[in-house]
Amino acid sequence: MAIDYREWRDGDDLALLEIWGDPDTAQARQFRGALAVSSNGRDGSPWRRCIVAEDVIDGVGIPVAAGVVYEASLHPERLWTYIEVAKDHRRTGIGASLLTMLRREAEHAPSGVTRLRAKVEPGTAGAAFAEAFGLTPIQRSRLVVVEPGAMRLPVFPDKDYGGRPVNGENAGSDVVMDLATGSVELTDVVGRYYTSIHGWDSPGVLSAGQVQKLFLDELTGAHGAIVLRAQPESAFGAGVAPAKKGRIRAFAVSYAAPATPEAGQEPGPASAEAPTDVFVGHEPTLDADDAAEAVRDILALIAYQHPVMLELDDSMTALRAAVEPLLETGKARLAGAETLVVSD
Repeated sequence: MAIDYREWRDGDDLALLEIWGDPDTAQARQFRGALAVSSNGRDGSPWRRCIVAEDVIDGVGIPVAAGVVYEASLHPERLWTYIEVAKDHRRTGIGASLLTMLRREAEHAPSGVTRLRAKVEPGTAGAAFAEAFGLTPIQRSRLVVVEPGAMRLPVFPDKDYGGRPVNGENAGSDVVMDLATGSVELTDVVGRYYTSIHGWDSPGVLSAGQVQKLFLDELTGAHGAIVLRAQPESAFGAGVAPAKKGRIRAFAVSYAAPATPEAGQEPGPASAEAPTDVFVGHEPTLDADDAAEAVRDILALIAYQHPVMLELDDSMTALRAAVEPLLETGKARLAGAETLVVSD
């Protein structure tokens, strides 16, 4: 077997798809799209180096593997990398050669960043390859479906900020509120929360526009948000309306895009309700107990009648405190395999 290496060319994607077939993992499905022609990053596109391995048979090179390394504007402290080798060419040194070449290319990244990161699924060939070459886990992520009614609804005060009785229907109306996804207040807390849970891989400084584009813009599918506020208080005593609403303690943003079928499972019957994709977080300056309580309360509200699906990273300590007991009791379930972010 003679293997040649060259830069990616237009049309390689179609040739490799014929050899590779369907992706083995969600990570392969995601990162195959990153395989593209190399770029110096001068035209506004990210710096990228992409290399193809060809099996040369009778003088004709047939693409069998590819690898890419590239810069990212979000989480700029590491370069993303991805390598895939055809199943019948694995364990032949092709993946190792590609990784060595990509590491050399990384030394010339304009940003000066050379550390690599990748996503793998535990127990797969990709995970074993990453471990063998010194890439170790820095984060674990799970998709979790919380079943309807899995949590008790929070009990809200039966009196408003002025001490007046509030009937059951309106209880909590001054702390649980709908909020437009374009809200400056929501944008601020979402951006600061995202930054706070990514200390392990900093996203850099996020502008309001970036937060909107990533999480709250119509193109993301965001179509609604509710927030849990602190109880409003008046500086002028009981019975006097407060000057402003209580600050946001927790938020939940829902997305219109339908949830995809779980890995390895056929779609359920038409009558089965697909879970709504949500992003749940909290004001990052809350102490641990207050954050856990706020997240638990808002999750109980949004999952009271309908199933919800959320991404649960190990760094999301408040959300883990709410969700992991549900996983243990069967009131929540994993939707597909875990994802590990690994780095050198």
